Amino acid sequence: MIGFDKEADFEKALIAALQSRGWEKRVLQRPTEQQLIENWADILFENNRDIDRLNHCPLVPEEMEELLEQIKRLRTPLALNGFINGKTVAITRKNPKDSLHYGKEVSLKIYDRMEIAAGQSRYQIAEQPIFSRREKLLQDRRGDLMLLINGMPVFHIELKKSGIPVSEACNQIQKYAHEGIFSGIFSLVQVFVAMNPEETLYFANPGPDGKFNPDFFFHWADFNNEPINDWRRIAADLLSIPMAHKLIGFYTVADDSDGVLKVMRSYQYYAASRISDRVSRNDWTEGKQLGGYVWHTTGSGKTMSSFKSAQLIANSRDADKVVFLMDRIELGTQSLKEYRAFADDADDIQETEDTIALIGKLKSADPRNTLIVSSIQKMSRIREDAAGKMRSSDLESMKSKRIVFIVDECHRSTFGEMLSTIKDTFPNALFFGFTGTPVFDENVRALSTTADVFGDELHRYSIADGIRDGNVLGFDPSMVMVYKDKELRRTVALLEAGAASEEEALADPKRSERYYHFLSEQKIPMAGRWGKDGKYQKGIEDYVPTAQYETDSYQEAVVSDILENWQCMSRNGKFHAIFAVSSIPEAIRYYKKFREKSSALKITGLFDSSIDNAGGQSSLEKEDGLKEMLSDYNAMFGQSFDIGGYAGFKKDVAARLSHKKPYERIGAEQQLNLLIVVNQMLTGFDSKWINTLYMDKVLRYQNLIQAFSRTNRLFNINEKPFGSIRCYRMPHSMKRNIEDAVKLYSGDRPMGLFADHLPEHVEHMNLSSKEMLELFRASGIPELDRLPEEEAERAKFAKLFREFSTYLQAAQIQGFRWDKRLYERTEEGEGEKDFVELFPTEEMYVIFLQRYKELRSSDGSGEGGGDLSFPIDPYLTEQSTGVIDYNYMNSRFEKWKKELDQPGISPEALEETLTELHKSFAFLSQEDQRYASLFLHDVQTGDVELQDGMSLSDYISKYRGDARREEVDRLHRYLGVEEKLVYDLLDANVTEDNINEYGRFDALKGTVIREKAQEYFTGLDGKAMPAFRIKQRVNALLTDFILSGGKEIPSPGDREKENGKSGGREEEGE
Repeated sequence: MIGFDKEADFEKALIAALQSRGWEKRVLQRPTEQQLIENWADILFENNRDIDRLNHCPLVPEEMEELLEQIKRLRTPLALNGFINGKTVAITRKNPKDSLHYGKEVSLKIYDRMEIAAGQSRYQIAEQPIFSRREKLLQDRRGDLMLLINGMPVFHIELKKSGIPVSEACNQIQKYAHEGIFSGIFSLVQVFVAMNPEETLYFANPGPDGKFNPDFFFHWADFNNEPINDWRRIAADLLSIPMAHKLIGFYTVADDSDGVLKVMRSYQYYAASRISDRVSRNDWTEGKQLGGYVWHTTGSGKTMSSFKSAQLIANSRDADKVVFLMDRIELGTQSLKEYRAFADDADDIQETEDTIALIGKLKSADPRNTLIVSSIQKMSRIREDAAGKMRSSDLESMKSKRIVFIVDECHRSTFGEMLSTIKDTFPNALFFGFTGTPVFDENVRALSTTADVFGDELHRYSIADGIRDGNVLGFDPSMVMVYKDKELRRTVALLEAGAASEEEALADPKRSERYYHFLSEQKIPMAGRWGKDGKYQKGIEDYVPTAQYETDSYQEAVVSDILENWQCMSRNGKFHAIFAVSSIPEAIRYYKKFREKSSALKITGLFDSSIDNAGGQSSLEKEDGLKEMLSDYNAMFGQSFDIGGYAGFKKDVAARLSHKKPYERIGAEQQLNLLIVVNQMLTGFDSKWINTLYMDKVLRYQNLIQAFSRTNRLFNINEKPFGSIRCYRMPHSMKRNIEDAVKLYSGDRPMGLFADHLPEHVEHMNLSSKEMLELFRASGIPELDRLPEEEAERAKFAKLFREFSTYLQAAQIQGFRWDKRLYERTEEGEGEKDFVELFPTEEMYVIFLQRYKELRSSDGSGEGGGDLSFPIDPYLTEQSTGVIDYNYMNSRFEKWKKELDQPGISPEALEETLTELHKSFAFLSQEDQRYASLFLHDVQTGDVELQDGMSLSDYISKYRGDARREEVDRLHRYLGVEEKLVYDLLDANVTEDNINEYGRFDALKGTVIREKAQEYFTGLDGKAMPAFRIKQRVNALLTDFILSGGKEIPSPGDREKENGKSGGREEEGE
């Protein structure tokens, strides 16, 4: 791989590589926004010059302004994606030379997604485009590269040289977006690309109202899901023509449900394109129904992949109809919303209310009826309804059409008569399946594997791939032993020996032999297993009667475990959980127990609501349970659901758990904490807000992975590092089932699938903390009171602390506490106990956190700074150090105070106490360390008199306040600002985002006396300050002062603190 010491050299090399991959040789050098608008106008004219459009008369500025006004109104990348892919745009002709159309509306072709490297498509490179400031007080910027299709800047690329992490390029893009640079013609940018020679990330433009989420910054990969990072391969694959054209035209998705633009991951592209290619090559006269299946792990975006596959087929006109088949009616409703959210026009996706509507849409020649969503149940009834609801000619008309069926979650009950019926009804149709858990020979059902039903595997993206790439989370399964192994084994042994007590069993030789047989772990394991002969050997748990798991004592133990761990597992109620149980009667009983034990937890249940009149007492109990749950739910959330409207209740629960409309910004009082289910919601339901699955049921293979995967959607990795699973029923059998499922669905690559257990996390924390201690000691900083000087040492510390924090966050979810020093490594029944002792203390962690927060600056103060050669996690830098315990520091201070007045104390003893006191300063920021040292110096020189009742932390606060007052006073003297307004802003702890909320920062700037400011900056620079620069310098100084909390400001004549270090890329184009 070729590296670059200079960013400019990398930029030139990338341009050359792009030019060899379909981009034009002529590069637009340092274009302004106006020049790019004129370039777009020229291309629009060339592509629309014929008589029925522009009539050979170029576009005039007023017409381009109309176009830009349309862009301004649309504003977001989501809406502008439709503008770009709409193919044409309408304007009113204002060029008087066009007498044919003057004053009339004309339609202009702007981009055709189907004209890939053909037709009128133009592909240009803009090098170091100039971004004019969007506010007077900001500065002009220069980007690195923009890629233009038909004159529209749709890609923005930021580069960094070798050794600078790609995260710094991401930060720069985010900074530009914050400054409002991506507006005007630049708001057309759809995809951002952050690159250094060794790594590339690409992501959709979140727009002016969106947030940059690193979880959705993607690496490109090859067909086998191996990440591509070499910049030359990125230029040849991702950014090449035709790929870049297709990415904008086909593989970006304007998702109306989330209100954001999305860009597809590489594996989604490969799946959609493979299906599209298979359809384009299909011979519809041969009756080949097996199109193939896509194995993409649960949570990886299969719905979007299947939608894009259908859209590609529809746009290519290689099929007359594309039908999405869902396994359940309610899933049809959920997926219909998703498909309509993805579509260019919601009306492109047709719902089928009943079989009559379905028949009508299948017969229709209207292009709007090309994409259809239906349930498999509805589609399977078409043939039997033919006689009564349509003529046989209608059935033949449907059969004659080229129909593609895409079956979502195709591992489900599609392996049955319904799919066979559909295949018989449409013998020439082509069938494709999407699943995260295919059926193989190992877990075959109905004598058919997924390949038998759908054909060859077209693309695979296993759960191991997803976890490695950070697209889904791993799992942390815990086996909770409600029954102790020894007790359970003894109970089973007595039962199988036919004895009521051990004495009775041992009194009879035959009973004794059988009793000891079941007590032996070697002869009868806790979990059953398959022998080499293919026979199943039952385990102890297989002998336990089901009734043992239905007792009140068992269920109460499960409920108690959930409630005792709730705050920790839910991260203080931030996340929701699902509790899967084995039957509807058990769900109802569990619901009642939760209601009895906890009134604070918001709980409901969801299961099949049909009432069988032949069910007798059980049906009555089910109806009563449904009524109780609905009544409680209505009271909790102000709803009015009843059994007749149970489908609406399901939708409301799903929306509440996933924070979808109308619950996007749901408060704690409206959140549902725990949902009890039997089978529903364990497959096909997505919510990143679910982090825990409690299980009192036994699952295997695809059902197990599907259920576990309800917890593995991405969230902030520091708050949700994995999906947590707690298994209660038959824990040893479940552990075996997990191992079997993982082996089958990880592609024999289980690495990273499961989180380490708590003792392993503690071991990792021990190793990382010891390495950090050694690093500081080797740097001559044994007290940890400042950062190492060398960049390489800081980079190593940053890496170690990020690793330490990751382990800590995971350990805290698993029950870690700082006051607990020993953690048991062994599980029950696995031999002698083994413990891991915690090495770091909470005080040590807080000191390391304080040092980490200071990394961004070169001087260790925690402020400012340009590019770093190592990434900084903003989540960690925002962590509060308010948990610092000042008691130790204050106690050392009190000891030193007493010794100052103690007669006969030796200088050595006094110095030793003072050294201990200085060591405690490591807790403090660099600024507070300065105040503490200054205070102690003043005490020693007699410049300050100690007062009773004041601790060292009180003195630090006093010195900090005095220093702040002095700086505010100086600010008033130098600039004339009103001091009260300065204090108001300082006390509000504002951020860069809200500094001018309610116009408060503008009000402060309004009190600046221009003449004073000019005199101050002239004295500071040692030369006359031009009047036009005064506002800019005042804004920079005040912003820095307020955001830093009142930092020291330079004095006039101090030439060492010369201005001009404004950073960014205004001059160099970095």
